[in-house]
Amino acid sequence: MSEFTNKIDFEVLVMVRNANPNGDPLNGNRPRETYDGFGEISDVCIKRKIRNRLQDMGENIFVQSDERADDGCRSLAERAKSNADMQKALKEKDKEAYAKAACETWIDVRSFGQVFAFKDDSVSVGVRGPVSIHSAFSILPVSIDSMQITKSVNSETKEKKSSDTMGMKHKIDSALYVIKGSINHQLAEKTGFDEEDADKIKEALRTLFVNDSSSARPDGSMEVCKVYWWRHNCPMGQYSSAKVHRLVKVTSKTDNPKEFEDYDVVVDSLPDLVLEEIEGI
Repeated sequence: MSEFTNKIDFEVLVMVRNANPNGDPLNGNRPRETYDGFGEISDVCIKRKIRNRLQDMGENIFVQSDERADDGCRSLAERAKSNADMQKALKEKDKEAYAKAACETWIDVRSFGQVFAFKDDSVSVGVRGPVSIHSAFSILPVSIDSMQITKSVNSETKEKKSSDTMGMKHKIDSALYVIKGSINHQLAEKTGFDEEDADKIKEALRTLFVNDSSSARPDGSMEVCKVYWWRHNCPMGQYSSAKVHRLVKVTSKTDNPKEFEDYDVVVDSLPDLVLEEIEGI
């Protein structure tokens, strides 16, 4: 284990083709978009995919999807109760030891933080994580295609065949999204987040859509094209994250870009700021 030393900023370019990257349940599961018509992927959605990738890599995850639960626990409260060190700290009413045990056990807790508030345990412990993720937005306004779908069979046995059930399916024809994030040194010290954890986050971002296919996102429809990983030369960082994220400038070469090659990506530099440019998968 090596201590996390200097601040890191990162940016990920994601190409979407004929997929729904993040449906909005309040809008008929249409792809999320801003009032200006730009596509959006929520930070919660991105963190879910990072957690899934870390879990695929063999890491212990606290916030697991129900269909991916690998420890037999049916809720977050049950998962917390299964941790002997946390229960010992709870009996001693030691919130600091409780948070430390959680961070040592689960990589997503020491990365993103977590609020432990369970009624049965009368516990309320908050952990602030060093890894912050922005919502992703498309470079250009998106065009959403919607089509009506039907079911050819009855969902339940009936005396006679009912009329086909109607539904809607939505997708974005083509769009390039930008994910931005940072890793804070001060918070990393508090949660025990180390250099190995940072490398795992980087690998999760590079392979973000591996094992993530669905009807809304068929294999190959979501692609990580580039990961930009900046390491500062001091713990607090010699530049603000906003200034670093502005180094990547993306413009469209055509009026209707369809592929990543239809965009022009220019990455500026800042003195003493080390950039690692990584191809996605």
